[in-house]
Amino acid sequence: MTDLDAIPVFETLDADTRVHISRRCRRMSVDANQMIIDFEDPSTDVYFMVSGRVRILYRSPVGKEVILGELGAGGCFGELAAIDGQPRAANVTALHRSELMVMSAPIFSELLDSYPVFALHFLALLAERIRSLNTRLAEYSFLQVRPRLFCELLRLSRQRTGSSGERIITPPPLQNDLAARIGSRREVVSRELSALVRDGLVAKTRGALVLTDPAELNRRISVAMNA
Repeated sequence: MTDLDAIPVFETLDADTRVHISRRCRRMSVDANQMIIDFEDPSTDVYFMVSGRVRILYRSPVGKEVILGELGAGGCFGELAAIDGQPRAANVTALHRSELMVMSAPIFSELLDSYPVFALHFLALLAERIRSLNTRLAEYSFLQVRPRLFCELLRLSRQRTGSSGERIITPPPLQNDLAARIGSRREVVSRELSALVRDGLVAKTRGALVLTDPAELNRRISVAMNA
């Protein structure tokens, strides 16, 4: 067994190959709130998440930040710099204590060259991320803050166990974080969440935010997109 066994992108490689690769990586432990890489860093390592959770955000030249996403166990990041040698395009910071396997760019390139199935798996991962970013770009381009918030709440939610149609976000997202995800301000997010509660579309419970009528949120998004 190696730390790479539970990381999906390595599933296509046999056990002996995973052992060999693992020995060529280094293990890294980071504490909560510790920065792993920063925007425009010149480093080119690729990071694979063994445990924990990290947040990826983009920082503009004037200091504004947009949360691009979060990754948990099995995720990976840093591959763009390893591929093109350019400075880092985002900041990655640990949300919780995390364990990572760190692979140098030359080893990563060697894997892509030597194992076509691994390379195809990685291409599929990159394609998924591009599709996700395209969706968010469309939201920024076509939607005002309110429907963008609806989109993000639906994206963060999961089906509520034992409930027909309701979705849940747990733990409930911080208003500052929601604002950073949709390119808005905390005060705006607070006002819109209060309106959703008044409309009966969102309920605040202990340790969770419940979307009571996801279908109506989707309907409002569709109306806004076609306006």
